[in-house]
Amino acid sequence: MKPIVSLEWLSQHLGDEQLVIVDCRFNLANPEVGEKEYQESHIPGTYYAHLDRHLSGVKQAHGGRHPLPAMEDFKQLVESFGIDETKKVVAYDSGEMMFAGRFWWLLSYLGHPDVHILDGGFKEWAKKGYEVTSEIPNMGSASFTVNLNKEWLASIDEVKSIVSGEKDGQLIDSRAPERYNGEVEPLDRVPGHIPGAVNHFFLEGLTGAFWKEPNEQQKRFDSLDKNKPVVVYCGSGVSATPNIMALKQAGFQDVKLYAGSYSDWSSYEELPIAKK
Repeated sequence: MKPIVSLEWLSQHLGDEQLVIVDCRFNLANPEVGEKEYQESHIPGTYYAHLDRHLSGVKQAHGGRHPLPAMEDFKQLVESFGIDETKKVVAYDSGEMMFAGRFWWLLSYLGHPDVHILDGGFKEWAKKGYEVTSEIPNMGSASFTVNLNKEWLASIDEVKSIVSGEKDGQLIDSRAPERYNGEVEPLDRVPGHIPGAVNHFFLEGLTGAFWKEPNEQQKRFDSLDKNKPVVVYCGSGVSATPNIMALKQAGFQDVKLYAGSYSDWSSYEELPIAKK
């Protein structure tokens, strides 16, 4: 199966014992909104994953605003959803794809072979009149064997080596152009971007809440070399994940997430910053 599933496909497979669905709705400006929306209405049988509590670790001086969670903690979370290696997993958010993308990336990084994102997200699901409920499912139980896909993650040292030219690689900044250009910076210490990075705003991979076709994703990234490694970042390692999905849809194989992203990079006063 493709890593993206349609609304129609999911509606036809509700209640499948081999399927686990995870609601990842979140609002960066109001962190409790997504969970409240989940409690009020969600796709039947769905569990909830909170960006701050479940999909991120403890924020420190360095490491970014949304550092990766401890893998043991995340493993226990997915086991409580009844996820093991045999289950098919579908994650969704409201349609931004970055919160579902974070879960998709994390579970893929953990080594799960069958993780997907719902095209259109919950808003389109509800808009089309598919079944919703306020009933919270009982927690599940499973034993998940971790097999980290270490090649999915780039360290800050690897990014430094690309910036310095010691390592061959391509950097993609997934933030909005005005942040990449250094025109505004509402969150981080200093405006700008990592030197050498090119800007591909993650929302350009979507038409509304739906993913663009693979050939359109290929056109977005036609200036990149598929034979060279690609490291993707954003502000804090969340909105970079839809670009990782899009790159893989476009046929790129060696694609990594710099999880700390610009919020980590810019927390070091000695590291260079570029502006356009």
